[in-house]
Amino acid sequence: MSETVQIPSPAAAETALAAGLAAKEGAPEVAMHRGAKTPLRFAGRAAELEALLRAAAVYDLGYRAFLRLTGKDRVRWLNGMVTQGVKSMAPGQVAYTLVLNAQGRIQGDGDVYFHADTLFLESDRSQVERLLAHLKRFIIMDDVKLEEMDASITAIGVAGPRAADILGELGATIPEPGRFGSCRVAGLDAMVAQGHGPVVPRFEIHMPADSAVSVWNALVAAGAAPCGLEAMEDLRVLEGVPLYGVDFSDKHLPQEANVQRALHFTKGCYIGQEIVERIRSRATVHRSLRQFELSTEARGLAAGEKMELRAGGASAGELTSTAAIRLPDRTRNLALGVVRVEALEQNEALECDGGTATPVPLPPQP
Repeated sequence: MSETVQIPSPAAAETALAAGLAAKEGAPEVAMHRGAKTPLRFAGRAAELEALLRAAAVYDLGYRAFLRLTGKDRVRWLNGMVTQGVKSMAPGQVAYTLVLNAQGRIQGDGDVYFHADTLFLESDRSQVERLLAHLKRFIIMDDVKLEEMDASITAIGVAGPRAADILGELGATIPEPGRFGSCRVAGLDAMVAQGHGPVVPRFEIHMPADSAVSVWNALVAAGAAPCGLEAMEDLRVLEGVPLYGVDFSDKHLPQEANVQRALHFTKGCYIGQEIVERIRSRATVHRSLRQFELSTEARGLAAGEKMELRAGGASAGELTSTAAIRLPDRTRNLALGVVRVEALEQNEALECDGGTATPVPLPPQP
C-alpha cells in the first residue's frame, strides 16, 4: 500500500470481515466490541488461546478506525496534542500514544502512523468521534486538516510464535517492532505493522475492505487458526494490557493507568504535560492499574461492571477485566484493576467477591 493510500475507519455497525463471513455457511456469532460487531468465537476460546500462545491465530480488527492529518504543520501540531514524541518519529514508524486534557486526564488512546506526507491516528470506533471533537478545538492558525476516514480500508490481526513465518509464506515483508511497511499479502496490496505484544508477537494488516475475507482465508489456509473476541480478551488480560473505557478512563492520569510506553518525557510541551512531569519528578500517584491473580475462578464481568477490591474490610479499588485462562497444565484466573497504592504497599492479597486478588509483579508474567 503506497503512502498516499487512505487508511480509513469503517462507519457501519458490522466490521468488513464480520459482514463478509456472515454471507458464508457456518458464520460465527458476533458481538459488539469497541463500536462494531466482530466475531465472538470460532473453535472455542480455549483452543483459540492455545493457538495464540503456541502457534498462530488470525483475528478481526475491523473495529479500529482512523483519523487522517495532513498539512505542513501536522507533525508539530500533533506533537503538541499527544503524549508520544511525534517529532522524533520517521516515516514507517508507529507508536502508541495518549490524548490528555489540561488536567492530565486521559481523553483517549491510539497509535500514530507516521507516513512521509500524512499522519494517521488509529483508535477504536467507539473513541473516534470524541477524539475528533476534542482535537479539532485546538486547530486555530495551524495548517492542519484533521478528518475521519471512510470505510474502504479495514484491518486484520495475526498473533503467535508462528505469525511472522505465516506472513512470510504469504509474501509479506516482516517489519521490526514499532514499524510498518507496504507489501503484498497473498497477492493483495496491504500494509503490515508489528504491534505491541508482551507475551506473543503480533502483527496488524491494513487492506481494502473488499479484500478482508480473501486475506483471512489465505491466512487460515497457511495455518493461522481463526480467533474470536473471547480468546483475544483472554490474551489481553494475560498480557496485562489495559483497555481504554474499561480498565482506565478520563478519570485517570497516565501513570495511574500504567501506560508508560505511551509517554515521551523529553519531547517538549503538550497538553497535560505539566501534570505528567510533576508526577514523574515527584514519583507520586495515589492509585495504580495492576494485574492480579485470583484465588477463585474468574467470573466474566458484564460491560461496565466492576468488582470491588477491599483491604481490611475497607474499599481499596476495583477489578475491571477478568479472565479464566485455561492452559494445558492449569487454569490461571487473572484480572486487571485499579487499586490504591497504600493497599499495594501492604504486600497482602486483597479481598474480592468469593476470594482474594494478589497483585502480579510487573511486567506481567506469562
